[in-house]
Amino acid sequence: MISYIWPIALVVFSNVVYQVCAKSVPADMNPFASLTVTYLVGAASSGLLYFVFNRQGNIIKELAKINWAPFVLGLVIVGLEVGFIYAYKAGWQVSTASVVQSSFLAVALIFVGFILFHEALTWNKLVGVAVCLVGLVIINLK
Repeated sequence: MISYIWPIALVVFSNVVYQVCAKSVPADMNPFASLTVTYLVGAASSGLLYFVFNRQGNIIKELAKINWAPFVLGLVIVGLEVGFIYAYKAGWQVSTASVVQSSFLAVALIFVGFILFHEALTWNKLVGVAVCLVGLVIINLK
């Protein structure tokens, strides 16, 4: 059971810290300069953790398995990061920006799952989409 829960707990914890950090980037700092530091730290951390968790690992063999996904993921992550930084600079509140994007993301991923991965499109999921959309209206009422 713990192997099922800890990854989601890590994602939630990391996302909370992420949102705090994205909101705390100095207003007068260029977001891309901030992301340069972010990704240098991320690359160093990833490299170190690879060797910590794979003491006999061979990074060259791992990199030989590469496909298009890590390259596109790198570009997409920059979009996510800079999008949040600019959203906060534009005045979005930490309490709503993530909820709004997560709701739209949940709706989009239901259809992505159906189209690309042949996941079932059930009534429960469609009702969930409706609830997400209603939630967006409610959370943005003033």
